[in-house]
Amino acid sequence: MDNVFLYSSLFLAFLMVLSLYRGVVGPTVVDRMIGVNAIGSKTTVLLILIGLMYHRVDMFVDIALAYAMLNFLAVLAASRYFQKRKGLYDELP
Repeated sequence: MDNVFLYSSLFLAFLMVLSLYRGVVGPTVVDRMIGVNAIGSKTTVLLILIGLMYHRVDMFVDIALAYAMLNFLAVLAASRYFQKRKGLYDELP
């Protein structure tokens, strides 16, 4: 069963690389914020999978919940900042 968790984690890490590309290259600020939010959400799931591999789910669930909450607050703060600055859609050529 550990192999399933390992291969799932590797596939999730590959998906995180694709989200990182969107976060770095994204044409607008909204695309970059969505890419960063996707990375944070996938990291939360990856932490749970790591907990399943180490048979310590209880500890990793707490860490994953704290990370998910910080990710949510960071995206909220960034979106609020860019909304006030009126710079969400200014980067299109």
